[in-house]
This record gives sequence, C-alpha cells and structure tokens, in this order.
Amino acid sequence: MNGQCSDHGELRKGMSKKEKKQEVTEAADLQGELSEVESLTAQIAELTEQLASSEEACTAIKDQMLRDRADLENYRKRLIRDKEDSIRFANENLIKDLLQPLDDFARALEASESTKDYTKVHDGVVMVNAQIYSTLEKNWGLERIEAVGKEFDPQEHEAYQVVVDESLEHETVLEEYVVGYKLHGRVLRPSKVKVGKPNV
Repeated sequence: MNGQCSDHGELRKGMSKKEKKQEVTEAADLQGELSEVESLTAQIAELTEQLASSEEACTAIKDQMLRDRADLENYRKRLIRDKEDSIRFANENLIKDLLQPLDDFARALEASESTKDYTKVHDGVVMVNAQIYSTLEKNWGLERIEAVGKEFDPQEHEAYQVVVDESLEHETVLEEYVVGYKLHGRVLRPSKVKVGKPNV
C-alpha cells in the first residue's frame, strides 16, 4: 500500500504543471456537476410536492364547484316553484276581499225568496253593489271612468252610437251604456257610450 502511494506521489511529481492544472480543472468541473445534480434533485422534489398540493387544491375546487352547481340548480327550481305559486295565488287577497260581499249577496237572494217586498230586495242588492265597488276602489285601485256630460275621449270612451246635436260645441258623451273602469289610472275597460257631435 505504501508502495502504491509512493508510486502515485512519484507520478504526481513527474506530472507537468499543465497536467496538474488540467487535473484540478476536471476535479472542479466534477464537483460543479455534482452540485448541479443535487440542486436539480432538490428542485424536482420541491416541484413534486407543489404538484401534489396543486392536485389536492384542484380536487377541492372541483368538489366545491359541484356543490355550488347543485345549490344553484336547487335555487333555480325554488324560484320557479315560488313564481308558479305567486301566479296561482296572485288574486288571493282580492278573493278574500270579495267573500264578504258575496255572502251579503247570497243573503239578499235568500231574503228575496221569502219576501214580496221589492224595496228590501232592491236595497240589499244596492248595498252589496256599493260594498263590492268600495272594496275594489279602496284596496285595489279601481276607479269609475266619468262619461255622461264629458267631452268624448277615445282613450276612455268607446262610441256605440253617434248622433248629431247642433247645440253642442264639441263631441260629448250623452249616454252611458256600460260603465268603464281604470285600474291605478290605466284604462281597464272603456265606457261604452252614445256620443253627440256638433253639426259642422
């Protein structure tokens, strides 16, 4: 062994400066390559860890998206159901308001069968009619359209008959055949009227 070391030492002593420099350079290059390999190995390990973490995050996001989609679909179905219920029961309060007048009207009809007093029957019907209109006016915005004596307005009046009247200065409603109504200011049904127009 000592002989081999001695031989190696002798060989190094016999090497030129150029050869020694080349040996040192090769050793340095080898060390640099080893350091680079270690660095790349560390980077690969770090990237592998990041990839695993990203896959977990991606899975979590996908699960959340599926849950959100299910929640959105349930919400959409609930909106459709609520809308259908709103349409189905839109007139619920109106019907409730009309129940009392309907009861009164039924009682008036019953009374008419047991009495010959026309005045009482008439008064009962008038009362029910007034009660219905009052309910619709106060609670639902119903309004009668003024007609007789008013200037003819094609937006509110529908002419069923037209006559010439030389005493008139402009087209005027002379008679009302069917009452017209507005709902919150918008014409619900025009009045059907007889119109007088000047002779021009």
